Amino acid sequence: MPEEIVEIEPEDVKASEVPKIGITGLPNTGKTQLLMKIIDMLEAEEMIVGGMITEAIIFRNKKVGFYVIDWLTKKKRKFAHENIESKIHVENYGVDMRALDAVGVKAIKAAIAEADVIIIDEVGKMEVESPGFVQVVNDALDSDKPLILTLHKKSRNPLLQDIRRRDDLRILEVTPVNRNLLPYKIMKLMMGEAV
Repeated sequence: MPEEIVEIEPEDVKASEVPKIGITGLPNTGKTQLLMKIIDMLEAEEMIVGGMITEAIIFRNKKVGFYVIDWLTKKKRKFAHENIESKIHVENYGVDMRALDAVGVKAIKAAIAEADVIIIDEVGKMEVESPGFVQVVNDALDSDKPLILTLHKKSRNPLLQDIRRRDDLRILEVTPVNRNLLPYKIMKLMMGEAV
């Protein structure tokens, strides 16, 4: 008598099994550069990386603002600058929330839908002023996709405090001592290896 063939459905991936990594550190310790190195390594493994990157605007060797970039489309807009007139000011910068929402929030939504790995650079003082950004970061954290985000180290904003309390997110601090080795450690974590 032929054996009955039983198809076994693959188990749903548990949220705790999906790598979610936060990178924190003091200002100018190289969080974004570290993330860019990891993106290069992920893309070398033929993974589709999507989400939002911030890039400093440098004028005469001085940081004067930031662009927000959609990593999948490479669309880029100035969202914070010394010369932007805005109701929202963080440090020396006026913040254009429309640019953040049009490029950054849209980029994260697209990454949740289309990418293999979601990146968010950065969850910081300026970005958390956007309700749309706060919502899409929570959506990304609750998704079943691997995620890497950079976090402002000292902000007490409720979103940042909630992120730090999550038990499904591993937070690593970048320092001058570990900056060169950390991308390799994070890649191991992204590939499911114990570190």
